Amino acid sequence: MITANPAEFAAMLPDAGRLAGLDAGTKTIGLATCDAGWSFASPHSTIARTKFSADLVQLKAFIATERIKGLVLGLPLSMDGSDSPRTQSVRALARNLEVLEMPLLLWDERWSTQAVERAMIAEDLSRARRAERVDRLAAAYILQGAIDALTRPALPTGAPDA
Repeated sequence: MITANPAEFAAMLPDAGRLAGLDAGTKTIGLATCDAGWSFASPHSTIARTKFSADLVQLKAFIATERIKGLVLGLPLSMDGSDSPRTQSVRALARNLEVLEMPLLLWDERWSTQAVERAMIAEDLSRARRAERVDRLAAAYILQGAIDALTRPALPTGAPDA
């Protein structure tokens, strides 16, 4: 149930429902949630990564508590859109998350961390405060991009993207 196609993902969720955004780093997984109507994403929390089995227990608890129906996992593509070693690691995580038996959308997250970092610098947050928040804010940024794509009406063929 892994896809990179938003339309396929939406079709797997005919009744919509709450989604979770995941920003998977090497040390942490940032978590975000959105409302059942897919209007807005909010940062939630961070899971400190250990072994996959322990991470999965925390993720299952989060999914149950928040009544999550689908996952949006940030995919860190290279700037040219190709896979990198980090991308392969995230794809492996996605395959491991299939045990959850829920729809999973891989979402291009090339600019998420940089965008979140710039916003926090503009807010004059200290380096320590930025480090504490970046993963869950990046997860919200990823999730918001995905729900915007899921809820935006399709453009007619040949129409310029607004």
